[in-house]
Amino acid sequence: MTVDHIGEAEGAGVAEPAVAAAVRYYPVAPGHRLNVRSGPGTSYAVVRTLPLSAQVPIFCQSPGTTVTGPYGTSNIWCSIAAGQYVSDAYVKTGSDGYVAPRCG
Repeated sequence: MTVDHIGEAEGAGVAEPAVAAAVRYYPVAPGHRLNVRSGPGTSYAVVRTLPLSAQVPIFCQSPGTTVTGPYGTSNIWCSIAAGQYVSDAYVKTGSDGYVAPRCG
């Protein structure tokens, strides 16, 4: 199943962490091929699709389009790389709130 609720704007200037070991990876909901978007919302272009069983780093998070998924309803979008966002509703972070600094 391909999910059409993820992404971030390419080249949005997301800072990569100085120490890669500090980045935590989180699993995408089982059975979902998640769309990665160029910005924090469903109106942004899909830049790629994550494979089943993907795990993603979360560098920062931003408010955006509200999405309902396997992990609830959320307006939080996770930046997984510069210009690449996915909906928090499809990422198992163990929290209903922010687990990383806000992007910006």
